[in-house]
Amino acid sequence: MKELRLHEGELNVMELLWSNKALAAKDISKIIKEYIGWEKNTTYTVIKRLIDKGAVTREDPGFICKANITKRKVQEIETKALFDKLYNGSLTNFISDYMYHQKLSPEQLDALENLIMQKRQ
Repeated sequence: MKELRLHEGELNVMELLWSNKALAAKDISKIIKEYIGWEKNTTYTVIKRLIDKGAVTREDPGFICKANITKRKVQEIETKALFDKLYNGSLTNFISDYMYHQKLSPEQLDALENLIMQKRQ
């Protein structure tokens, strides 16, 4: 599967599918209506876009939707895109900028040091 980008609305639908494994489109629509306020047509449009992108598969009968990409894979794609866009693809630039502008607790600094030590091994 090519690396696809998902917008916030698409991620809302994907979160439901990652949590529930499979849902009928009508159930997705009901849940999204309750929590986000979208109308049925909006939800179905987003589901169709996800199907067209290959992120979701549809099974009949019942218009059952299943995620076709893992949450972890989407996180990898979106993180890389963010680093490319804001930090020229450099993790070092990101970490340097973040550490300079954020107040980190001793526990957070220890956790970061432990991660680096583990990665070196």
